[in-house]
Amino acid sequence: MMYTGSIWRRFDFVLFGTTLLLIIFGIMMIASATTNAIDPDLISRVPDQILYAVIGLVLVFVLTAVDYRLLGGVHNWLYLLILGLLVLVLALGVVGEAGAQRWINVGIRIQPSEIGKIVIIITLGQLLSTQYQNMNSFMTVIISLVHVAIPASLVFIQPNLGTTIVFGIIWFSMAWAAGLKLRHIGFMVLTLLIIAPVAFTQLEDYQKGRIITFLLPDSDPDAQFNIRQALISIGNGGLSGLGYANGTQSQLRFLRVRHTDFIFSVIAEEFGFLGGVVVMIALAIIILRILKGARTASDPLGSLICYGVAAIIFFQTTVSIGMNLNLIPVTGLTLPFISSGGTSLLSMLAGIGLAESVIVRRRRIA
Repeated sequence: MMYTGSIWRRFDFVLFGTTLLLIIFGIMMIASATTNAIDPDLISRVPDQILYAVIGLVLVFVLTAVDYRLLGGVHNWLYLLILGLLVLVLALGVVGEAGAQRWINVGIRIQPSEIGKIVIIITLGQLLSTQYQNMNSFMTVIISLVHVAIPASLVFIQPNLGTTIVFGIIWFSMAWAAGLKLRHIGFMVLTLLIIAPVAFTQLEDYQKGRIITFLLPDSDPDAQFNIRQALISIGNGGLSGLGYANGTQSQLRFLRVRHTDFIFSVIAEEFGFLGGVVVMIALAIIILRILKGARTASDPLGSLICYGVAAIIFFQTTVSIGMNLNLIPVTGLTLPFISSGGTSLLSMLAGIGLAESVIVRRRRIA
């Protein structure tokens, strides 16, 4: 056991510093994307992002100071808490765009599904860390899958398909790290192929429309409009960009939801290919530092927590940039640390705090 005073000497300042730079850059890009806005919601985006960033950065240090094993010890209570919040959303949640009921108002609006992504990493990590020697058993795999499927189902009916998929990615990444067998993966893939058509029929019309528009771009010109604007924005940026706050598609408001879903297009237009690459390198550094923490963790729980956090950041980065490039359907997932979204930023910084908690308590390397 390490002395409490020694943990801060092992704090990963590269991980924290890179995260901080991305947050500052994200606030700058949100400010650019909402320049001269008259919508009160857009006007408040920058101060809100700053407020959540300050809270989130404090949360990083709080979670670093708290031994992650203590959180693992109260996993049942954390699991019940997130289930309660998700049920509360369905009963009393605030309805947002497209009729989605994803938020609750506690003075500030919070999105429990975002909190749930971090909580499920802790609870699933605790479950798998006690059962990883039994990963040969199909029953162990099913139990872990049901553990994630219950909150994921509550998120799905909000509706929130993107975050539901994130829950699935968390399960797969952590189960794989715990020793998921290929035969189990094959069975899961077969099951998904069977239930996919049924799941598609349960999607909201706008969710079906996103998939159909991706497969058949000419089927809905209006839905395809913003994707085309995103591609134009990226093309306009060229190698080095048009300059900060000088992007034509974003400043002239051709590009919709430019402060959230399509913020990477704003980055590419204003800072070009080089700017986009720098952002991806910074996100890659964060992921690699967390994966290093997983490899040097002192126990299976610490490793699994790091793998779960890295999986979220990698997946959301890939999806967010991919949909801006029209490589995958639009899902609404944020670009980590950059896109506007208070609870999303808090959840990402909570993940960094958990990873730091593991890193500062890592085993000594000879």
